[in-house]
Amino acid sequence: MKLEISLTASKEDITCIIFDMDNTLFDFVEAKTRACQAIVKHIGYGDAFELFHYFRRPGCGFEDWNNIRDYIYDIGFYSQSLYDECCKIYETEKLRAVNPYPNAISTIIELKKMGFKIAILTDAHSNNAKKRLEKTGFFPLLDAFFCADITGSSKPSHQTFLFALETLNQQPSKTLFVGDSLRRDIEPSKTLGMLTAYAAYGDRNNDIQQLSEKIVPDFVLNNISEVVDLFESVKRE
Repeated sequence: MKLEISLTASKEDITCIIFDMDNTLFDFVEAKTRACQAIVKHIGYGDAFELFHYFRRPGCGFEDWNNIRDYIYDIGFYSQSLYDECCKIYETEKLRAVNPYPNAISTIIELKKMGFKIAILTDAHSNNAKKRLEKTGFFPLLDAFFCADITGSSKPSHQTFLFALETLNQQPSKTLFVGDSLRRDIEPSKTLGMLTAYAAYGDRNNDIQQLSEKIVPDFVLNNISEVVDLFESVKRE
């Protein structure tokens, strides 16, 4: 399929909605924070906030267990057995703490009823993404999901968006992208001609301060349910 870039995408033409996953469908920052707290409690020493920021270091994967290894090594508690224990605790508690945002499941169900194709595009590895989507109840509602190991690239690379569009046989101008990051979600999807909705409710980096003439979403959402409102207005017009 040849993708056509359009600068005039309209909600009246939308047939597919692609959502980012973490912090768009659920609060993943909170889940990771709780997992870090559980590790610190298990060790009996350290700072959960500091450990959390190990997962945000440039050049390190945001779910890479090596972040845990580096942290317990740096605080002087490293042993292979403790490292193995902490990794297990991290994965268990992180998944336990993941819950859908209020109205998120009902929003997806309503959008499906309205006839929209629903997909997920995330930088998470497919194994981790599927676990979170199954735990939160989103997985059976999806038409497709795309992860970094499936697309071969990560956001904000255009390649990962194009892979999803081509696989879905979907034109950008007929696609709405919903995500919590202006730089990683909104800017690239809008550049490719998609309609964009910035999930400000999930932005834990306060990216809204970056709004400029260069990164301006078509819509700003304060609640995920507002996606339905966008298209309810189309039906009434």
